[in-house]
Amino acid sequence: MPIAISAGVRASLTSLQSTAELMGITNNRLATGRKVNSASDNANAYFTAQGLNNRASDIGNLLDDMSQSVQVLKAADQGITSISKLVDSAKAKANQALQTSDSAARTKYANEYGELLKQIASTAKDASYNGKNLLAGSGNDLSVIFNETASSKLKVSAIDYTDAANLGLDTTVYSGSGTAFAADTPETTDAGSADGDYLQFVVTTDSGTTTYEVDLAGSDTIKDVVDKVNAATNGDIQASYDESTGEVTYSSAYSFTSDHKDSSDASVAASKIDVTATSATVNFSTDAQINAVLKALTSAQNELRAQSSTFGTALSTVQIRQDFAKNIISTLQAGADKLTLADTNEEGANLLALQTQQTLSAKALSLSAQAGQQVLQLLG
Repeated sequence: MPIAISAGVRASLTSLQSTAELMGITNNRLATGRKVNSASDNANAYFTAQGLNNRASDIGNLLDDMSQSVQVLKAADQGITSISKLVDSAKAKANQALQTSDSAARTKYANEYGELLKQIASTAKDASYNGKNLLAGSGNDLSVIFNETASSKLKVSAIDYTDAANLGLDTTVYSGSGTAFAADTPETTDAGSADGDYLQFVVTTDSGTTTYEVDLAGSDTIKDVVDKVNAATNGDIQASYDESTGEVTYSSAYSFTSDHKDSSDASVAASKIDVTATSATVNFSTDAQINAVLKALTSAQNELRAQSSTFGTALSTVQIRQDFAKNIISTLQAGADKLTLADTNEEGANLLALQTQQTLSAKALSLSAQAGQQVLQLLG
């Protein structure tokens, strides 16, 4: 049969049980530091916080990839810086060759120039980080993902500098010499052209083909032809005349063809200023060849600076997005914490109040029980 408990005792007991339950909840919050530890505590807050933390975790995983991408870009930038210094050294060798007429010295400088070009290619090959090399061309493009859905990303295209020829630099210069005049022929001698004649040069570079036409006159001297070619071809063709050999020489850093044509566009046979271009290893034997190399080196410097700027912009972008990712992770985690973290000061105060309440409830239960014992005293 059920035990009969007075209303006062039952009320005190219920209060004690309720206080004990609240103390358990408060102790758990103090132990974990969170007021929401499961969906049963607050389903809306729990799942919202979980979603925020999951996104923060996903972005955090991308931070590692961003950090590695930064290193890849730094390696490429350092490679370009070193290649630029090598190009400066190669330019110094060409200028040294230009300042001397000693053939042995020019040969020495040409050989040193060739070695520097080998180092350019070697440096590009060594600018690798963790298997990725933005200076090694095909297959080395870099893709950096910035958000968890991969809808925000940056692609950095690799450039191939593992062959100096891709910078317009190699140990080959294209040149050709016209039919020799008599040795020691002055540059003021009639060049053998007629009114309406013109020279045509077709120059092929990495960016395409350019055609130059140089108008001639019957009164042109050899010097006139040389000057006209140099003025009209934008530096792509360098013309010179060597009185010791009696040859007009055209040189270029690029492959080219030339033709001497009359006013009806027909080629002039066996002209003294018609040139067939051939390729040969750089030997810095003529000023025209050296000037062609210097022009190519200047172009290479400009390309390297432009590419360095491109990589620098990409590096800056990745670093900015990296900082943004760190900040957004902090924001997401702070938002989740606002939903789930407990106020330890408040919970401590709650625990103290509950302990006081527990003590009072226990005292009330004791008093309620004593009221029942007075009946026994009357029976005794």
